[in-house]
Amino acid sequence: MLKNKNILLGVCGSIAAYKSALLVRALIKAGANVKVILTADACNFITPLTLATLSKNPVYTQYFEAETGVWSNHVELGLWADYMIIAPASANTIGKMANGLCDNLLTAVYLSAKCPVFFAPAMDLDMWKHESTQDNISKLKSFGNLMIAPNKGELASGLFGEGRMAEPDEIVTFLNEEIRKKLPLLGKTVMVTAGPTYEAIDPVRFIGNHSSGKMGFALAHQMANLGAKVTLITGPTTEKASDELQRIDVVSAKDMLDACLKYYNHTDITIMSAAVADYTPTNVAAQKIKKKENSLSIDLKKTTDILATLGEKKTKNQILVGFALETTDEENYAKQKLQKKNLDLIVLNSLNDKGAGFKTETNKITIFNKAFEKKIFETKLKTEVAKDICNEILKLLELNKNL
Repeated sequence: MLKNKNILLGVCGSIAAYKSALLVRALIKAGANVKVILTADACNFITPLTLATLSKNPVYTQYFEAETGVWSNHVELGLWADYMIIAPASANTIGKMANGLCDNLLTAVYLSAKCPVFFAPAMDLDMWKHESTQDNISKLKSFGNLMIAPNKGELASGLFGEGRMAEPDEIVTFLNEEIRKKLPLLGKTVMVTAGPTYEAIDPVRFIGNHSSGKMGFALAHQMANLGAKVTLITGPTTEKASDELQRIDVVSAKDMLDACLKYYNHTDITIMSAAVADYTPTNVAAQKIKKKENSLSIDLKKTTDILATLGEKKTKNQILVGFALETTDEENYAKQKLQKKNLDLIVLNSLNDKGAGFKTETNKITIFNKAFEKKIFETKLKTEVAKDICNEILKLLELNKNL
């Protein structure tokens, strides 16, 4: 959930500030980009150098650095963040946040932030129980801020009770769960096909194509990022899938058909981006074919059209997305395929477009819906193209929900 997310960590003056080093490490390990803001009192408990080293980013402590003349723009920091965490959040800072006071960089950034804000209180038992603290916490919650509740345990004063800041792994878990709750595809099952198929001629040779699988893998990862449970069925490829995906490796068109039929009935959204062979050898030689004659003829037969097969089985609650890679009369062929195979969307690639097609890091697509309405996209990295395709699917889901 935190991969590639920008997280702004605010650290206040508390003995629990030592945990911020562990928290930064945990966030980095989860794949996040982390920047840290320290209050002046926090610098008494942990050094900016420690957190700068762990986060691999400069640590911010004040508006203006007199020695360097560098101004820390609180608005830019607030806009950069996907999520802001104040951990530890002292009683003093909680009071300032609740009442709109901004006499330091951290509270100024808080007031400027457009992203969700989490705070993990850390203070002594009596401070935690005080009515003013509880009123300030209630006020922060009413603003939409999310509290990561403190634990019970031995406190710095020697007292035992509530006030210990949550452990770094608990904070990361809390963040993951809160992010997941708001994902638009939570509870949805998705099947994505990717890569080429290899049709055997003999034990050594095969008929294949130039598909790398990059587009399908990008789509599978983006669907998982949106909360879906994703099954990725892929032909031979060197692409790597993250652990959150259920990866099914296949070789031939028949293998891919069997895998698709196994999962399709339990799938809400299916994206067929694989480049499946249209023909396969009628007979596969048991031994390697020796080079004897000047020419060799191989009898081919049609493979089963997987997309059409799934289109026939599709229910009204399922979404089926196909791809069309064309070189001539592209739009007409794409529309025919959309209608003939009972698709909800079709993604058109033209090999005539620079930066589109196989083995590239980029792609250029046009998407048609059932009404033949088209949307043209610029050439982009395939990871960004995947986001565009998924956004169109989300719009379709919302439309279907309102019908």
